[in-house]
Amino acid sequence: MVKGLTKSSSPPKVVDVKPNEDHTLLLTFTNGEARLFDARGLLKYEIYKPLESIAFFNLAKVDNGGIVWPGDLDLCYHTLYPESEPL
Repeated sequence: MVKGLTKSSSPPKVVDVKPNEDHTLLLTFTNGEARLFDARGLLKYEIYKPLESIAFFNLAKVDNGGIVWPGDLDLCYHTLYPESEPL
């Protein structure tokens, strides 16, 4: 479990995203925390294959507290926060 979260608490939402050339995302959350999410593990899943293209990966934007790409690809803040590393 992530420090500061309880089973009943909701993780902070993403307010800013900066995609990096190494398939990581620099994320800023509503609590002000900056964290790094490594998206390389997603590339093995067929649905996330479009993210292999850095040009496509760089289209990431914040939507409703999560991250979205064209074509209905998304990652929810419920995944992004606990699966990212604090900076």
